[in-house]
Amino acid sequence: MFERILERYDISTAANIQPFGSGLINSTWKISDGPKDYILQKINNDVFKNPWLIAANIETISGYLRDNHPAYFFVSPLKTAPGENMVFIEESGYYRLFPFVENSITLQVAKTPASAFEAARQFALFTKNLSGLPIATLRTTLPDFHNLKFRYEEFLKAVKSGNAERINKSKSLIDFLISHSHIVGTYEKITASEQFKKRVTHHDTKISNILFDENGKALCVIDLDTVMPGYFISDIGDMLRTYVSPVSEEEKDFSKIEVREDYFRGIVDGYMSEMAGELTKEEKQHFVYAGFFLVYMQALRFLADYLNNDRYYGSAYEGQNFIRATNQVVLLKHFIGKQEVLGKIVEEVIKS
Repeated sequence: MFERILERYDISTAANIQPFGSGLINSTWKISDGPKDYILQKINNDVFKNPWLIAANIETISGYLRDNHPAYFFVSPLKTAPGENMVFIEESGYYRLFPFVENSITLQVAKTPASAFEAARQFALFTKNLSGLPIATLRTTLPDFHNLKFRYEEFLKAVKSGNAERINKSKSLIDFLISHSHIVGTYEKITASEQFKKRVTHHDTKISNILFDENGKALCVIDLDTVMPGYFISDIGDMLRTYVSPVSEEEKDFSKIEVREDYFRGIVDGYMSEMAGELTKEEKQHFVYAGFFLVYMQALRFLADYLNNDRYYGSAYEGQNFIRATNQVVLLKHFIGKQEVLGKIVEEVIKS
C-alpha cells in the first residue's frame, strides 16, 4: 500500500516509514527519504465523509495566504507527480503528504501560561490573516460539528430513548444539563445576531495542533480538517476547555479539575493581541461564554453517547463516557463559579 502512495509522490519505495504523533482520528507516519522528511496522513473517512472537501478548503486557504500574506508560515499538502492534492487507494482510503517542519515540536498539554498565550496568538493570527477570504468559498467538512442546538436535541433524544439503566444512573447529570439549557439559548441568539460574524474558524484548537520551535514560540497552525465557516466562540471555547484545567476529560479524580486564571489570561492576551481589532464589542463580551459553550457541548456529547451505548466515541472501559461527561460538568461548574473574575480579566485585557 505504501509503495503505491510513495510512487505517486516520486518518493523512493525504500524510504523509512514510522508511525508518528498521537492523533485519535487520522493515522500519521513520518517518512524519511534520504535527507528529506515528510508527514503522511490517512484521512479517517468514517468521520470525514468527503475528504475532497478538506482538500478543496486547504487549497483555497493556501492560495489566499500565498497571494495576500506571503510571509505567513503555512504548511500546505504536497501535490503528487500528476498534480493531485491527495492519493486515493480504493481498498485503503485517502492519503496526503506534507513537508516535515524541521526543529519543530508539538505539545500535548499547555505546560505554562506562556504556551497558552502562544497557541492562542497563533490561532488568532490564522483567523485574522484569512479575514478577507469570502467565507462562502469554504465548504463545511463536518455538518453541525459545533451546532449546539443540534447537539442538545440529540442529547434529549438519547434521554428519551437511550439505555434505560444508564439513563437512571445519569439522572443528576441529565438534570444539571437540562437546567443549564440557557447556554443553548445564548448560542441561538449569537447565530441570529449580525454582531457575531462567521469567520474562517479552525474548530479544533487543542494545543497539539500548533507547531512550536525549541524556544517555545508558536510557528504555525496544523491539522486543518475542521477548518470551515464558524464563530469565534468555537476556537476560544476549545482553547478554554483544553488549556485552563491541568487535567483532560479522561481524569477520574475530579478534585484535580480547576480553572487556572493565569492560563485563562494567557489565552485572552494571546487571542486579543491579534484579533482585538476584528472582534465586535458584543463578541468580546462573550469571551467567557465561549468556555461555557464548548464545555457544555462536550458534556452533552459524552453523556448522549453513554446513553446510546457508546456508539460514537466508543469506550475503553465500562462507563468511560459517563466519567468524561461528569468531568466536563465539573469543569463547567468551575467556569460558572469563576464567571465574574474571568470577566474582569477580559475587561482588563481589552482596556490595556
